[in-house]
Amino acid sequence: MPFGLSASFLKSRSLHHHGWKFLKEREIHKQPLRNTRRALWNNNGKLSKEYCIKMQHNYWKNHCTNLKGGSMMSDDKFEKKYLVNATSKNSHDEPKKSQPILEFIKDGMDTFRQFSRLYAFFSFISSGLSSSLLAVDNLSNISPKMFLIGFLQFLIPNCIMFQYIVGVNQLADIEIDKINKPYLPLASGKYSLRNAIIIVASSLIMGFGSAWVLGSRPMFWCLVISTMLMTAYSVNLPLLRWKRSTILATLSLASSMTIGQHIAPFLHMKTVLKKALNYPRSLVFTVVVVSLFYTVISLAKDIPDIEGDKAAGHKTLAIHLGPRRVFWFCISLLQMTYGIAIIMGALSPILWSKIFTVVTHFIMSIILWYRANSVDLSNNDSLQSFYMAIFVFLSVENFLVLFVR
Repeated sequence: MPFGLSASFLKSRSLHHHGWKFLKEREIHKQPLRNTRRALWNNNGKLSKEYCIKMQHNYWKNHCTNLKGGSMMSDDKFEKKYLVNATSKNSHDEPKKSQPILEFIKDGMDTFRQFSRLYAFFSFISSGLSSSLLAVDNLSNISPKMFLIGFLQFLIPNCIMFQYIVGVNQLADIEIDKINKPYLPLASGKYSLRNAIIIVASSLIMGFGSAWVLGSRPMFWCLVISTMLMTAYSVNLPLLRWKRSTILATLSLASSMTIGQHIAPFLHMKTVLKKALNYPRSLVFTVVVVSLFYTVISLAKDIPDIEGDKAAGHKTLAIHLGPRRVFWFCISLLQMTYGIAIIMGALSPILWSKIFTVVTHFIMSIILWYRANSVDLSNNDSLQSFYMAIFVFLSVENFLVLFVR
């Protein structure tokens, strides 16, 4: 073969070889881009702009490396140009990124609301305010500022301790709540056991600590007693877990709420205002009426929870008698409570107090009867709604007792 033909032939084979090599390398670089594009489509069926630009950048960067010579754009210039374009084109998407943050905050607040059981918390505030006002003998001789400070001194440690009480009850009832109340944070898994223990332990320490620092001995000891009763009601330890027994559960819950939400603020406000301790007729009326309310709350809360209580081996009255009988027994107790209020109001020596107490409690008994007849006893949601309505009736009663003389 002539030398010239041989050189030309070899050059041709070399170009042919490099051409096939280039095409194969090009296909190698393009294949990951194709595969990744298929896998990374967003929810709207569109590929992320930033991702496309990045992959195209990597492809052309590798392509330019394989080509020697030529006037291709340098890597630095290419990266600067396309990264700037990607930033400018997608800067309008930044407000959309704040939406998940807002949703996260909203979900967090809603989860904490469910963990704190705010429907009972508002009733607790109305009870404390009502009993604090009962400690005031004459409003004209009391500084509003002094009363407000005294009420806040009661509210802060007791609100913190209230978080402990509802938290320790949920910690002890995780398995039951998975059946009865699967939406609660611990039962649903929104809160881990570790986080819930931290919240409960912190609430216990800060509640007792703040009560001790404020220096009101009556409030501190009432807080200790009510907390011990509710702890015995909830925790699963020997001789405790009183909620298994209907009698012990009712006594512990009614006693704790009466002491913590009515007697404690009354005694604390007397200490703050430096007034002589006396027990007015309105306080006796309040203790009698709210004790019956808390007895009803203790019994009514078990009506929607029969399934979970059976699984846990609890012997509640709702399991023994059935939901219908217990429900109407609770209604009878509430009607009896309003009847006692009407009798005590009729015995008042002050005419306006007599008329107001009798008329308002008669109206409340009618409203209660109407509300009770609207409950679907076969529907747990309806029963739970009525249980929460009892706290509304209690809050109204906290207002009415202020007019008893």
